[in-house]
Amino acid sequence: MANQNILIYDTTLRDGTQREGLSLSVEDKVLIADRLDRLGVAFIEGGWAGANPKDDEFFRQMQERPLNHAELVVFCSTRRAGLKAKDDPMLVPILAAETKWVAIFGKSWDLHVIEGLRTSLDENLAMIDDTIAYLTSCDRHIIYDAEHWFDGYKNNPDYALKTLKAAHDAGAKWFALCDTNGGTLPDEVAAITKIVDESLRQWGCNSPSIGIHTHNDAGLAVANAIAAVRHGATMVQGTINGYGERCGNANLCSVIPNLQLKMGYDCIATAKLSQLTEVSRQVSEIVNLAPDDHAPFVGASAFAHKGGIHVSAVQRNPLTYEHIAPESIGNNRRIVISEQAGISNVISKVETFGICLRKEDAACRQILQMTKDLERVGYQFESAEASFELLVREALGDRPKFFTISSFHVYCTTESLSIDGDVNSQATVKVMVKGEEHLTAAEGNGPVAALDIALRKALIGFYPEIANFYLTDYKVRILNSDSGTQATTRVLIEFSNGKRRWTTAGVSDNIIAASCKALGEGLEYGLLAAVRYTKF
Repeated sequence: MANQNILIYDTTLRDGTQREGLSLSVEDKVLIADRLDRLGVAFIEGGWAGANPKDDEFFRQMQERPLNHAELVVFCSTRRAGLKAKDDPMLVPILAAETKWVAIFGKSWDLHVIEGLRTSLDENLAMIDDTIAYLTSCDRHIIYDAEHWFDGYKNNPDYALKTLKAAHDAGAKWFALCDTNGGTLPDEVAAITKIVDESLRQWGCNSPSIGIHTHNDAGLAVANAIAAVRHGATMVQGTINGYGERCGNANLCSVIPNLQLKMGYDCIATAKLSQLTEVSRQVSEIVNLAPDDHAPFVGASAFAHKGGIHVSAVQRNPLTYEHIAPESIGNNRRIVISEQAGISNVISKVETFGICLRKEDAACRQILQMTKDLERVGYQFESAEASFELLVREALGDRPKFFTISSFHVYCTTESLSIDGDVNSQATVKVMVKGEEHLTAAEGNGPVAALDIALRKALIGFYPEIANFYLTDYKVRILNSDSGTQATTRVLIEFSNGKRRWTTAGVSDNIIAASCKALGEGLEYGLLAAVRYTKF
């Protein structure tokens, strides 16, 4: 099957937005569509025109900025029971979207026809036929989404095939088999897809025309998509990062490299494959969801090595612990530093900082011992690599002193006798900058916010770059919970400058002190990154 073309159909903008907690503006949708177009997917499903004003505006804007590579697709259901397609007002905005391709979904499962649509099996066939025939007469190309296909086929195979035959006879060009409930197993997908392939050929459809649309409710969306491709599917529908309703859709960031790198299919241009990790992270930024660090292929931990033996082996030959070259999909190898680290971890990790050490260097064992000692008291450098780089530079005498926090005070007050009243937080920070001591104060909606604002206020006159640093995550972990409110606390703070992210850590019996350390190091690392590897 090597070099056979598999068309990638992205539905992030429609099915992906059904994920709980995910919402896109029109501007967001336009940005994602443009990025997917540059990646080289074949189809981009933009939404259901007429279902909401946002989708209507999206298709209007896309008429003014057509895609360069992908085909834009508008989505809709079959006409309503008892109406003719030409008289159904639901189809008016579908035509007004002015896309060449239309995805129409219809019912494959007799259970849904009777209990969902509350109509007859024959009327459902007529709805499929009439809708597709009408849109085809309007010079539209139809992708027929056979909703609940696999459940429908297992329950009543004869009727399910009749629905597909109705779509075929009406002029549909593609037939996407949907595992809408996400519970079908790969061997079932394989067997049923093969039957559909044989049926379509019997009906005179000799060109590749089967698509697969899988959901991840059983954790099998990617496996099911691959099983369908092995047995006749030549279009795969899915979403970036697997976004979608309930447990999500087939993750195209896993589907594409599996098909292209492991199985020899052509999904996107080889030169574009190295953009996959970047696209994954860009889309996660636009939808405002934290990237899944442990996602296959594109996750930050996908090629992270922690154990000393693993690191040593990977240094000799990456094949020992990597199933593909991370660079092929735009990711990179990461050496993780923790209490499990060895000398190999330290050497490999500091190389990413632009520092060259040898095993015989005393600094190697010093850094390793410092790491183990600090992790013993609660630090976690695998989650705070910025703090680790500062530690390394401190050990090597190469840590620039942008500023020093001399002292701080934080206090909270309430104007109400009730504990539910408004609480005001104020912070005072004394810092040493370039030999000068500065005392500043600020208010915030909480003690950490007040501390952050006061610290920035003291530094921004010296380092204007700080205005571009912002907090993207704040995590607190109680390390010895049996000590109750006197427990040791670890704080992890993630920062961003809009281009990259970094995380710092602070550990203390006092949560504010831990937060202050992480805040200070976060600003310090951002300044260091701004003048990367400059000797001070």
